[in-house]
Amino acid sequence: MSNLPRGEPGDGSFGLWRLVLPGLCASLVGIGLARFAYTPLLPAIIAHGWFGAGQAAYLGAANLAGYLIGVVGSAAALRRIPAAWLLRGAMVAVVLSLLACAWPVGFSWFFAWRLVSGISGGIVMVLAAPTILPHVPADRHGIVSGAIFLGVSLGIALSGTLIPLMLRLGVAQTWLGLGLLAAIVTIAGWNGWVAPSTPAQAPIATSDTPLPTRQLQVLYLTYGLNAFALVPHMLFLVSYVARGLGQGLASGSHYWVIFGLGSMAGPLLAGKLADKRGHRATLIVTLATEALAIGLPAFASAPAALLVSSFIAGAATVGIVPVVLGRAREILRAHPAAQTAAWRSATTSFALFQAAGAYSFSFILNWTGGDYRAIFALGALAMTLALILTLAVRETATARP
Repeated sequence: MSNLPRGEPGDGSFGLWRLVLPGLCASLVGIGLARFAYTPLLPAIIAHGWFGAGQAAYLGAANLAGYLIGVVGSAAALRRIPAAWLLRGAMVAVVLSLLACAWPVGFSWFFAWRLVSGISGGIVMVLAAPTILPHVPADRHGIVSGAIFLGVSLGIALSGTLIPLMLRLGVAQTWLGLGLLAAIVTIAGWNGWVAPSTPAQAPIATSDTPLPTRQLQVLYLTYGLNAFALVPHMLFLVSYVARGLGQGLASGSHYWVIFGLGSMAGPLLAGKLADKRGHRATLIVTLATEALAIGLPAFASAPAALLVSSFIAGAATVGIVPVVLGRAREILRAHPAAQTAAWRSATTSFALFQAAGAYSFSFILNWTGGDYRAIFALGALAMTLALILTLAVRETATARP
C-alpha cells in the first residue's frame, strides 16, 4: 500500500503510473525518437545521397554534443523556468527538429537541428526522473525509474519497426512521420507533471558525515566509460550490419528491433533487481554483461552472436540509467540534498564520454575505411575498465541501505 497521503498523485497503483506517464513520454520523445531514430535512418540517408558516410556519422555525433549542452545547461535554465515547462519545451523542440530534418537544406541546417534535439534530450535526462521520484515511495524508486526510462526503449522499438515501412515513401516522409509521432506523444504527456510542493516522503535529515566523494567520482567515471562503450551499438549497429557486413538495410533494421526489444526489458528488469538486491550489485552485473555483449561483434558476425549482442546491449543501454540514478541516491542516502546534483554530475560525465566516443568512433571508421570491428573492441575494453573500477571501490557503511 502506498505511503502517500490521500489525494496525492502517487496514491494507489493507478495514481503512481499516472504520475510516471509524462516522464515516460518525455524520455520517448527526447531520447527514444530524437536520438535513436537516427540509427536505422543512417544507411538510408547515405544511400539516397543526402550526405556522405562521414558527414552522416558526424550528424549523429551532433545530437550527442547537443545532449552534453542540455545536461550542463539544465541547472541554469531551471533557475529561471519551472521543470515542467522546461520538459514540455524540450519535447516541442524535438518535434520541430524532426520536422525540420525533412528538408535536406544542407549540412549546417541538419547539424543545427540535430544539435537542438540533443539539447532537448539532455534536459529530459537530467530533469524527468528527479521531478517525479520525490513523489514516489522509496521502495518503488527502482521500478518507477525503470518505467520512466522505458520511454527510451519504446522509441527504439518504434523506430526500428516503423522506419523501414516509412522509408518506402521516402526519407523526407520518414522524418515527417517521426515528427508527427513525436507531436502525438508530446500531447499525451503534456499534463501530469507534479508541482514540487507535495513530496511522497519527508527528506532524511542531512548527516554530519562527509560526502563519500571517492565513491561518487568512481560512479561518474564508470557511467562515462559506459556511455563511451555503448556508442558503437547506439550509432552504428544498423550501419555495421547493412553496410559493413553487406546484408542490407532490412537486415540491419531487424537487429535494431532486437536492440529495441532488449531495451524494453532492460529498465524494468534492472529496476526490479535493484529494488531487491541493491543498486551496487545490479550495477556490477550490468557492467559485466555489457562488456561481453559489446565485444561480441568484434569477434563474431554470425546471426546468433549479433542477436545476443543486440538484445543485451539494448537492455543495458537503457537499463543502466535507473541503476546509476539509484546508485547515486544509495551512496548519498545520508545526504539527500546532494542527490540531484550528483545525478546531474553523473549525466554530465555520460554526455562528455558519449560525445567523445561519437566523434572518436566516427574518426576511427573514416581512418580505417569502415572497420567496425575495431570500434566494438574498443567499446568492450572501456566497459571492462568500468567494471574493474566499480569492483575496486569498497562501499562505506553510510552508503548501504
